[in-house]
Amino acid sequence: MIYLARHGRTPYNHEGRFQGQGDVPLDETGLQQAQELAQNAAPYGFVALYASPLRRARQTAEAVAALTGLEIRFDDRLMETDTGDWTDRSFEEVRAEDAAAFDAWLTGDESFAFPGGESFQQQGDRVMAAIAEIEQGPQPALVVCHGVTARMALARRRGEPGPIRAPLANGALVPLDGDPAEAQKPPSATETAAS
Repeated sequence: MIYLARHGRTPYNHEGRFQGQGDVPLDETGLQQAQELAQNAAPYGFVALYASPLRRARQTAEAVAALTGLEIRFDDRLMETDTGDWTDRSFEEVRAEDAAAFDAWLTGDESFAFPGGESFQQQGDRVMAAIAEIEQGPQPALVVCHGVTARMALARRRGEPGPIRAPLANGALVPLDGDPAEAQKPPSATETAAS
């Protein structure tokens, strides 16, 4: 069985800003959420730990590794969507500039692509290629990744084209084949739509 975990909070999550594949670190709340995720994950008996190499996911996975003793296997295919020209920009700024495109991103429109970046289709293909390989390895496995990455994997697993619409809280832990509404999250986790 594979479980997905979203990294802890970053300043960009808190501010409502697109971070995409930018190497944004966790903030103090995010570091606490990473520790709480590690505590939540420990009882599952994971035997493999995978993560996106982006700093926020790496820091979160390191907290799990420190508690479980697992070696982290980094995979670029688990990175967040390349947000292209929207990277570093605030949600409000992008919404004011192009409300239709912003709404297409927000609702997970399967045809959406970030200007100068990646489409949901492209991201979904690479994420599921990584998941397919992880499934061939030791189980249960934990995959520490990003909001849209996890939501994309959950949608594709159900035969849906785009990311599921329900947000996952920072620090959330959810089974790939389970109900996202039942995601386990640390008490301090905050619901955000950003990655």
